[in-house]
Amino acid sequence: MKEPYPLTVQAYQTGSFTEQIQATPGWVQDYQQMSPGHFRGQIRYLDLHGVEIYEEGMNTRVEQHFSAPQGSLAFCFDQSEQSLYLLNGESRNIWITPEHYRETAVVFGPQFVREHGLEVARLEGLFMAPLRCGQNQLFTRWLGSTLTRLADDADGPDRDSLTRQLLDDCLFILDNASVGLDTGALQRRGAERRIMKRVFEWAADVPDETLNLVELARVAGVSLRQLRQAFKAYTGMAPAQWLRLKRLNNAHRELLRAQGNATTVAEVAMHWSFWHLGRFSSSYRALFDELPSETLRRRR
Repeated sequence: MKEPYPLTVQAYQTGSFTEQIQATPGWVQDYQQMSPGHFRGQIRYLDLHGVEIYEEGMNTRVEQHFSAPQGSLAFCFDQSEQSLYLLNGESRNIWITPEHYRETAVVFGPQFVREHGLEVARLEGLFMAPLRCGQNQLFTRWLGSTLTRLADDADGPDRDSLTRQLLDDCLFILDNASVGLDTGALQRRGAERRIMKRVFEWAADVPDETLNLVELARVAGVSLRQLRQAFKAYTGMAPAQWLRLKRLNNAHRELLRAQGNATTVAEVAMHWSFWHLGRFSSSYRALFDELPSETLRRRR
C-alpha cells in the first residue's frame, strides 16, 4: 500500500563547508580543504522516517572529522574508490577524500536499529572493505535512479518496501565484502590508520599554532620516517604539506569570522605563521581560488 503522503527528495548546491554540513543534520562534522579550487558541493537527501538516504559530492579533497548521528548505523558507499565503509555514532572518524568525491549513504536511525537488531559493537574508526564485483556501482545506480524518480514526482516505491529493500541489500553487500577481505592489507592499513588517528585526534585538541613535525612524531609514537610513510599512504601528502594546508584553512576560517574593520590580512597571516605576505596570498589563492583580501571583503 502506498504512503498517505509523498516521499520528498531535498537537493542542495553548496558553496562552503558550512552549507555542506548544514545540509546533513545530525552528523558531527568538521571539514578542511586539501586541494586547490573554490569548494562546490551537492547533496540529495530523502527522509524515510527512520531511514535516510544521502547522495553527496564535493569537488576538492577534504579532510573530514565526523561521527554518524548517535545511535545510528550508516552504510556509506564510496563511488570514487568502489568501497564500503560502515560507521556508527560511537566512533570518531577521520579521513581525507579524493578530489571529485562521490558517496551514497544509507543511515538507519536509532529506533530502526533497535527494532531490527542491528546494534554493532564499538567501531574503531571505520570498517572499510573494497567491493570488487560491481555491487557498489549497481546499488548506487539504483539508489540514484530511485531518488531521481521521486524528485521528478514519478511513481516510486512506498516507504515500507523501500526500507526493507535497503536493509536487505546493505546487509547482503556487507556479508559479501567481509568474506573477501585481504587481512594482510587490512593489518597494514590498520597500522597506518592508528598512527594517523593518534595524530589527528591530538591535533584536534591542541592550539594549531603549536603543531610541528617533531611533536607529531612524538604523539604518534613513531620515527619521522614512519610518520612520513603513514602520511603518504593515508593522505597522499607529506606531513609538512598537511601542516601547511591546515594553517591555510585556519587562516581562511579566521578571515570568514572577521567582524567590522578591525581584522587585517597581515594580522591573520602572522597569526598562522605566514611571515611573507606575498607568498601567503599566493598560496591562499591557489588553494581557495580567491585572495585573502577578497575573502575578507566578502565577509564584511
